[in-house]
Amino acid sequence: MPFGDKTLTCRDCGQQFTFTAGEQEFYASRGLRNEPSRCPTCRQARRQARTNAAGQSERPMYPAVCASCGAETQVPFEPRQERPVYCLSCYGKVRAAR
Repeated sequence: MPFGDKTLTCRDCGQQFTFTAGEQEFYASRGLRNEPSRCPTCRQARRQARTNAAGQSERPMYPAVCASCGAETQVPFEPRQERPVYCLSCYGKVRAAR
């Protein structure tokens, strides 16, 4: 299927941008079916807005106790009683053992 440049309109700033044939091939190779809805500038601004000055995600962190060593840790998801939660070092050991 040949690709050709398309002109799209950014949903954030309303400016038109070109969705190049090369970008379309890249999207197709990754199995992405939807065209981008934001221009490259707005996509970059959105990514930066999700990251704070320290370079860490602004996702909420939840306190947890490691199921392996008992250390207190923080995880980016809300722990549930039926699933074990591991600290970073124990998680690496558990994952390597699989």
